[in-house]
Amino acid sequence: MHSEPIVDTAVNPGKHQSDPEKWVDLHSDFLFSYAYSRINDEELARDLVQETFLAALEKPGAFRGESSERTWLTAIIKYKVIDVYRKKARAFTTKEGYGMPADDEDFFDPELNNWKKEHWPEPFVCKGTDPLEDKEFMDILQKCLQKLPSLWMSVFRLKHMDDEKTEDICKALRLSASNYWVIIHRAKVNLRSCLQKNWI
Repeated sequence: MHSEPIVDTAVNPGKHQSDPEKWVDLHSDFLFSYAYSRINDEELARDLVQETFLAALEKPGAFRGESSERTWLTAIIKYKVIDVYRKKARAFTTKEGYGMPADDEDFFDPELNNWKKEHWPEPFVCKGTDPLEDKEFMDILQKCLQKLPSLWMSVFRLKHMDDEKTEDICKALRLSASNYWVIIHRAKVNLRSCLQKNWI
């Protein structure tokens, strides 16, 4: 099996080394959790981990050692998750209007590429000091996310879990800016409603 030449850390002290034989033991659980938290499908998450390892083995020279091995593998699985999102986006056909209401012109301002201010969602007030670290809250949030249409969930996760830029999300999922803003708004409205009903 071809592998990346060992980096001499004595000569290159800032470089990290890659050891494919240890990938499963060191990184499989982390990569599985990363994928599962974004697609909520155990079998598919396992497949993506395997595909990540295979992709890394096929291009060992892509690991240059500037970042950690886990960071490099996470970057690979991240793009594979985005591929899953992209396939779901294709399945969410244009005839469904991306969730756009018929009276969209009454709510959406095309010049701002956003909803009119009077229709922005009200702030959602959470109890506790840091609810994002609260396991119960996160469990309910995951359940609420699963109730969203697949495209809406994909857009929300990319924006608010992976901190992707809006233009990158639109490019990856082949969305117009106006469709993006409609989706993200309606996803937030639905999530807020679900959380208010299920999280006390």
